[in-house]
Amino acid sequence: MVREGWDDLAAWRDRRMGERGDLWHRAIIDPTFLRVVGSVRGLRILDIGCGNGYLTRRWAREGASRSVGVDRSAASLRFARRREMRRPSGAEFVRRDSAHLTGFGSGSFDLVAAHMSLMDIADAAATIREVRRVLAAGGRFIFSISHPCFDIDLESTWVVERAPFARENSVFRKVRGYRKERVIRVPWNVSKTKVAYTLSYHRTLATYLRYLRAAGLAVVRMEEPLPGPEAIRNSPQGAFMREIPLHLVVEAVPWSRPTHGPRFRPPESRTSGRTRGAGVRRSGPRARRPGSGSSRRDSKPES
Repeated sequence: MVREGWDDLAAWRDRRMGERGDLWHRAIIDPTFLRVVGSVRGLRILDIGCGNGYLTRRWAREGASRSVGVDRSAASLRFARRREMRRPSGAEFVRRDSAHLTGFGSGSFDLVAAHMSLMDIADAAATIREVRRVLAAGGRFIFSISHPCFDIDLESTWVVERAPFARENSVFRKVRGYRKERVIRVPWNVSKTKVAYTLSYHRTLATYLRYLRAAGLAVVRMEEPLPGPEAIRNSPQGAFMREIPLHLVVEAVPWSRPTHGPRFRPPESRTSGRTRGAGVRRSGPRARRPGSGSSRRDSKPES
């Protein structure tokens, strides 16, 4: 049976993500993402593409003054609200199109997060403009995506070679079509008899940077997460990612175009407790060709 859309994945994804994230999130992406986010105490947070809301609830429990998750998938939000009812954290969940964040006033949030969701949003440019609108002065936009240089859905794969007498394999990442921006229909094997499809949007790194700059946001930090021990033990691709990253975490902050002098002047990095915190800080495995790898999916089932 073939189904379309995120609603058809909601129950399956909720089971995999739980309250800690699946293998790829908790053991590869989340540690770096959460380190970039840092302390959230007292912050107003908007979580774009929240899925089952495990991060939205985490931030509410960690002391955010407001933690709101938004998603277009009504089914995903039902699971998020169900979990919130069972163990209240104070998180809120609202159905919204991220390109039209109606109901949220300008400057409403100190932190906007988009964790492994921006590459699945059709109008990323409008979404980033809305992010800039709802960010308060001194606010931050932190997002993670599939690495656009190394993880192009269905157009990238691992190549592993072993030369005679070599002590270790040589690992390469084979990529094609990087410059061709396109919509990709991605299959997910949610059971032995059911395949669901969602749409993903490949954009170059330069395109993301143009969208940010046009919205009035300047990149102040980029990280490429390393796999943790659990990923290396339990994913056949875990060790490969020690050499080639499949994820990208970006932090951007508002900037103003100067009236004189250089056209671009990045803002000073803030370190106050309100904007930075004390630290320096969606989804589930997608079905792919064996060995292709993905920044969000791993075909190896979890226990």
